Amino acid sequence: MKAILIDDEELALMQLERLLQDDGRYEVSGKYTTARAGLEHLSREHTDVVFLDIGMPGISGLEAAEKIREADLHVHIVYITAYSNYALEAFELQALDYLLKPVNPARFVKTLDRIQQYIPAGRPQAHKQEADTFHIQCFQRLELVGIAKLRWRTNKIQELFAFLLHHRNKWVPKDQILEELWGAYGQDRSITHLHTSVYQIRKLLKDEGIKAAVEYAQDSYRLISSELTTDVEAFEAACLVEGIASEQDRIRAVAALSFYKGDYLEEHDYDWAKPYRRELLHRYSQCTLALVRYDMETGREKHAMKRLESLHARDPYSEEICRLILSGYARMNNGPAVHQYYESFAAVLRNDLGIKPSARTEELYRKCLESFSL
Repeated sequence: MKAILIDDEELALMQLERLLQDDGRYEVSGKYTTARAGLEHLSREHTDVVFLDIGMPGISGLEAAEKIREADLHVHIVYITAYSNYALEAFELQALDYLLKPVNPARFVKTLDRIQQYIPAGRPQAHKQEADTFHIQCFQRLELVGIAKLRWRTNKIQELFAFLLHHRNKWVPKDQILEELWGAYGQDRSITHLHTSVYQIRKLLKDEGIKAAVEYAQDSYRLISSELTTDVEAFEAACLVEGIASEQDRIRAVAALSFYKGDYLEEHDYDWAKPYRRELLHRYSQCTLALVRYDMETGREKHAMKRLESLHARDPYSEEICRLILSGYARMNNGPAVHQYYESFAAVLRNDLGIKPSARTEELYRKCLESFSL
């Protein structure tokens, strides 16, 4: 795939080119310090993605984006700038992503992965789901399973769909939607964006044959459908947090955890989704801990430790997880691992939080070590 870079700072161009070369999936077919030069390149040669600085003299990045869209609707745009206050306006111009300078290499790789998901942009009819129900993935990212990758016209249209799905079958006042999604805009402009986005969602549902509707009444909207299912619903239906007492309970818990591919709408980072994201993460953690305790009691220490390691990565300061890991290593007669893990955990607490492990955790650590010295 071909990419061009447009930025009035030579050092920024050099960093972008190096990051793309290190990744290896994209050919840099042009580097330009003015938007006008980049537009001339696009008029001569096909390009898959444009990495575009916003704050440039002459034609700004936002103005250039409008001209790029006029020339080729299928070109993907990634904005790179030092000013985060342009984010909302950038996304309204259908940017695929928005990165701040200096570009973080790990974050940049996620952007490249995202581009891969949207190229090619076409959605062959053969990939359309023929079943009566449509399944929607909400853990990690919003995705309609069984339909080729959707190319939302703007990120706000996608967010509105996610927001209405979040409140599915419930009426949401128009003012609440405007405040949550377009709070930074004036009243007239935000209402225009809302009406346009609702139209595009209704069109998408119709084009894809999805039996769902966005309804409007009494100055409120709702997404209504009995034929949409989500991974979140499946997770909540199977999740056990009170404890696991049988093999049947274990099978159910394993099934529930398999749906949790990442945090709720994690890649989109919507502010309105954060409270529910924390709630689901807590339920995931409690279900995982219940399964870990059952596995340790039934001789499945290796399974338990693997789940604990994953959970520890999500919550590196949890003393409950620490104690379970220490107990797990002790059950497996791995004294060096007990010592190494405790020292590492204590160092994280000391360096990051300025505290030390609780007396309860220290006591368990000592007992684990004493069991090896007997």
